[in-house]
This record gives sequence, C-alpha cells and structure tokens, in this order.
Amino acid sequence: MAIAVAGTLADAKQRILSREARVGIVGMGYVGLPLALLFSAERFRVTGFDIAADKVETLNSGGSYIVRISPKAIREAQKSGFHATSDYSHIAEMDAVIICVPTPLNEYHEPDLSYVTGTVESIAPYLHEGQLIVLESTTYPGTTEEIVVPLLEKGNPHGLKAARTEGAGGVHVAFSPEREDPGNDTVSRHDIPKVVGGCGPEAVQLATALYGSIFRRVVPVSSPAAAEMTKLLENIYRCVNIALVNELKQLCMRMGIDIHEVIDAAKTKPFGFQAFYPGPGLGGHCIPIDPFYLSWKAREYDFRTRFIELAGEVNIAMPYFVIEQTANALNEHRKALKGSKILVLGLAYKRDIDDLRESPSLTIIELLREKGAIVRYNDPFFPTVGRGRHYDLNMTNTPLEGLGQYDAVLIVTDHTSYDYKAIVEQAQLVIDTRNATKGIDSAKIVRC
Repeated sequence: MAIAVAGTLADAKQRILSREARVGIVGMGYVGLPLALLFSAERFRVTGFDIAADKVETLNSGGSYIVRISPKAIREAQKSGFHATSDYSHIAEMDAVIICVPTPLNEYHEPDLSYVTGTVESIAPYLHEGQLIVLESTTYPGTTEEIVVPLLEKGNPHGLKAARTEGAGGVHVAFSPEREDPGNDTVSRHDIPKVVGGCGPEAVQLATALYGSIFRRVVPVSSPAAAEMTKLLENIYRCVNIALVNELKQLCMRMGIDIHEVIDAAKTKPFGFQAFYPGPGLGGHCIPIDPFYLSWKAREYDFRTRFIELAGEVNIAMPYFVIEQTANALNEHRKALKGSKILVLGLAYKRDIDDLRESPSLTIIELLREKGAIVRYNDPFFPTVGRGRHYDLNMTNTPLEGLGQYDAVLIVTDHTSYDYKAIVEQAQLVIDTRNATKGIDSAKIVRC
C-alpha cells in the first residue's frame, strides 16, 4: 500500500497545486458525492469511502443513486481516478480526508454524533504526518476540537497530535461547513464561498489551499467553532423566518387574507426584506435539525435559546396543522377523516429532488394513518418508500390516475412535473400546502 507523501507545509500546498494530492471523502451521500465530483473535475485523484456496499458497487460500476447526479458524471470522474471503497485502510494513502457523514437528532431531539465518532475512530489508525482532516458535517460549536481531535489523537498508533502551532508537526484538523442546496441550479457550486476554521494556522492554510482549488472564494475564520457556528447561523436564520411566515399564514387564514399575496407585495421592497414562504413543515438535513443542535449545546453554558426553540416548535407543529386543515376540508364535504381515501402528492422534502431526509410528507402520512385515513402517495422520484430512522411506511408509488376515486388529493411537495390544472379538474377535493395551484380558480381547492 502506498503511503501519501509527508513533508513541509509548502510541499503539501505544492502537491495540491500540482494535483498530485490524493483526496479521500468519507460519506458518498448528498454532500460527499457532489464534492468528490468537484475535486475530480479539477483533476484530483479522489477516493470515496462509504460503509454501504451497494453505494460502493454502484459508483465503481459507473452508476449513480442520486437523481441530480448522472451516471455520465460518475464515469467522467473515473477518468480522473475516482473510485469508491469500504476499506478504511486506504486512508493512509490520502493527503486530505474530508468527512461528510450525517449528524441527525435522536428520538429525544438531541445531537446524534455516532456517524462522526464512528468515522473518526475508523480512520484514526491510518493517519500519517502532515495529513489534513476536515469535518464538513453540520454540528454544534466545539465538536471538532472537543470530540474529533481527541478521538484522532487517541486512535492513531503513531502518537500524532493535531498541529496547533506552526512547525509543530502532526495532523492538520479543520472544519468547513457544507453548503449544498439540492435542486438549486441558479448558483454554480464553484461560486459558493467556502468557510474554513482550523486547529492552528497551518490547518487553515492547507484547508484554504485545498478548497481554493475548487471554489472561487475561501473565507477563513478564527477557529473551527466559529466555522461551526457560521453554519448554524445560516440555517437557523432560515428556520426562524420560515417559522414566522408559517405562523403568519395561520393568522392570515383566520383573517381571510392570502399570505402569498402579502409576501409577493412585501418582496417588492428593494431593501430590508427577504421573502420566505410557508409550507407543511421543514425538511432536509439542516434546517429542521440545526436549531436543536445549538439549543442543546447552549445548555452547557446555562443559556436558553428561547427564540430559536420557539421557531423550531412552530415548524414542528406544521404537519399537525395540515392534518387539522385536511379534516376540516373533508368535514365541509360531509366526510370524516377516518375512512377517507387520500392521495398525498410528493414525498421529497422539496420540489424536484430525490431526498427524503426529515420530509414533512413522511410525518403527514403517518398522522393520516393514525387518524384512520386510507393513504396512498405519488412521487416520481420514489417507486417505493420503506423504513427510516423516524418513519415506517412500506408503501409503493401509486400512478397519478383515477384521481376522482380519492376523497382528497393532498399536495405536500410541489414537483414541477405535476399538471396541477389537470389534477384539480379530476379530483374531488385538492388541499394545497405549497401554493402549487396559484392562478387556478376552483371551489375544489383548499389552500393551507
């Protein structure tokens, strides 16, 4: 097995500039795989690490399991040396290792860092002098220095330490938050600035050089904790503002005001306002989770993040509000929720992506079932949906036909492939949680 070349900081930077540096990315999911393709496009030899044998097999055969990433993109990366493996001993061959694994919440809404700690413990035995280790997984401030560094130092057999001062030797450790936005094609990934915080000046310099090879701008900050907090601020900002419009939507419904008309009018102001839109609840890996990561960590400092916690509570309650509105709409048609046939449109957490993480659709389906409804779903990205960390559905995609047989069609994810005008024409009742039927005038539509 070839071991990556150790040397001075200048040597390491030169290996990056010359594209000789080997890059290992742990976690071939929605963050790690796109990142691997970015490095491959810049002629780096990239090794993708994942414990899922089916992912490794798919990638090595030139296939893809993420809709927005084509098999062609995988095959192009292979021309630059990209391959995947489940064998962590190959970490020893890498100049840089980037960790992109999930950081979910447990059943008590507390941080679950088991993927991070498991990964760090797996790679620690194979570390070598001068190697760069970067955590990208969203987490609370202090994770890199309080958890990752001690595990790396404890688990490697060479006694390597994190290089906190210039010329100290050891491994370089940094945190750089991922900024993936699945489905957003308006901003090139290369144009998304990369924030970097390192455990020491050499870690910052090396991480800046590495990310600067694929991103047009790198933003160094004073510490890993500052970089970790930056990611939380970005997503909590969105969480709080979405909670605001979700609450205002409920008030506007009571007042007979269209919240979407109000938002469209407000966003004409050229300063001091950014439009956020209400929905059936938050999804994705970051926005529903990050507030709880920070709230949990804040308790260590005898501080309660009341404003942030309230926003989280408002957003968590939205699927229950959808169930209430569905029951009310059926009641207006002299039908009970129990026993009604309901077709849920869309499982993904947002339009036109194949990502179920924390999707409100999953919660809504489970709540409908608990109330005795007969539930089917349609989503072009999911032929089946089984069991996950927080759901157990075991359902098969229902063709989008015969809509008149359902007591209600519930739009939860507004995929652009749906013909909403045709859906309204065929359905008995349409409950729209996304304003997908905007511009369609029909008594069948209930917007909530």
